[in-house]
Amino acid sequence: MKEFENNAYFWQKVDALYSSGDFKVVFPKGSTHKTYPSLTYPCDFGYVETLANDTDTPMEVFRSDKNGNVDAIVICADIIDKRFEVKALVGLSEEECLEVLHFLNCTDYQKSVLLRRGKQIPSWSETE
Repeated sequence: MKEFENNAYFWQKVDALYSSGDFKVVFPKGSTHKTYPSLTYPCDFGYVETLANDTDTPMEVFRSDKNGNVDAIVICADIIDKRFEVKALVGLSEEECLEVLHFLNCTDYQKSVLLRRGKQIPSWSETE
């Protein structure tokens, strides 16, 4: 089994989710984390506000370039909140992606992995 099966159709849906609303900054670059004040946000962090956010969890985003694309997503396993969290990375450089990973992996209670965007269209992704 491959480590990660990339799918261009998946990334099309991620792009649609990201562009479906307005990005709202909650923590600007350089601001400190509420629970862990020794951690500073490596880039702007916020969420995409859509009409569906009344009942749904909004799409969380780390963003550097407001004109950038969703280049990757981060999946976090949080043992305190007992859930998975997904965050989109938009317009980040390679260095900024690594800074976000470091930021998200700084505690023993949450660990994260990065999934980079791909352009492959595997045969199993085609609908009939």
